[in-house]
Amino acid sequence: MLRKARALVVAAVATALTALVAGGALAQLSKGAKIICWKDSSGKIVGCGDRVPPEYQSSATKELDSRGVTRGTTESAEVRAKREAQEKELEQQRAEEAKRAAEQRRQDAAMLATFTNAQEIDLKRDRDLQVADTQLTQQQIALKNAVARVAEVTSRIKAAKGSVSEYNKEELARAESSKTQSEQAIAAKEKDIAEIRKRYADMKERYIQLKGGAPAPAAKAAAAPAKK
Repeated sequence: MLRKARALVVAAVATALTALVAGGALAQLSKGAKIICWKDSSGKIVGCGDRVPPEYQSSATKELDSRGVTRGTTESAEVRAKREAQEKELEQQRAEEAKRAAEQRRQDAAMLATFTNAQEIDLKRDRDLQVADTQLTQQQIALKNAVARVAEVTSRIKAAKGSVSEYNKEELARAESSKTQSEQAIAAKEKDIAEIRKRYADMKERYIQLKGGAPAPAAKAAAAPAKK
């Protein structure tokens, strides 16, 4: 394959030399003039001469001296556009990575300034979870009341054994809407609680890494009595 490609280049150079001689440009060639070969979209050399034809101005080229030695190359407009797009994307990725690294350093500094040991992170987690658990309990109570209200209105409608009044329709719609809202609020709060646990677990792990030590011992419910 390499020999075949080499043969094509040599043949193209020979053709170009013949054309240059026929055109009276041998004097220029002897003075160090160069030959330019241009390629098609597949990268195959399709011609050589002292200048690139207008229809191949955006194609890749190879510059040769009078002995057929390559002295320079240029890429096609399509290849250049792809390369520049890739370089731009890589530059953006590097900028994003640098931004993330800077944000991580900021968070690390803030965490180290806030907590003196890993146990304090656990205590802060527990306080946040206590607030979230209280809110979850409130939503569960609201759901229980909404379910009871739906059951009450439904029972009343069944007991009527006739056409449903507009009032009962509206009451049932309000009760069911309240039930749905409570269910959604509970799901959201449970998700919040899971995120709190994960956030503080990640924070604690990072804190320990930065400190380069072992985790602080878990807090004890009560201190052991002193020996007499």
